[in-house]
Amino acid sequence: MARITVEDCIDKAETRFELVMAAAQRARKIGSGAGITVDKDNDKNPVIALREIAEETISVPELKEEVITNYQRFLPQDDTEESIDLMDGEQEWSQLSKNSADGAYASEEISEDDEDREESSEAPTLGDIAGV
Repeated sequence: MARITVEDCIDKAETRFELVMAAAQRARKIGSGAGITVDKDNDKNPVIALREIAEETISVPELKEEVITNYQRFLPQDDTEESIDLMDGEQEWSQLSKNSADGAYASEEISEDDEDREESSEAPTLGDIAGV
């Protein structure tokens, strides 16, 4: 096959820009070691990519999707998990912090430090509640 140009395969994509981006994406993949679907014929990667598009051995919409995915900063994630499981002890710490905010102690015993703190009307810290 003779040398191919963008004009030879412009009808395979919606716009010229889309065609060039898809061909560039395919040429990069070929350069990275992807297999080619046409004879090489001593052509360079961009020409091979255009020949593959012209002969419709690869899909332009798939290449377009790959281009979009490569330029995305955040990949879409599955939202199949409906709830987040709490870690061991997280529920207890949540309750302890809630109780400390309310001014109540979670433990039954009151140490001497706690008695001093009650007299000074300071709220206990998580370290005090944990007994550190």
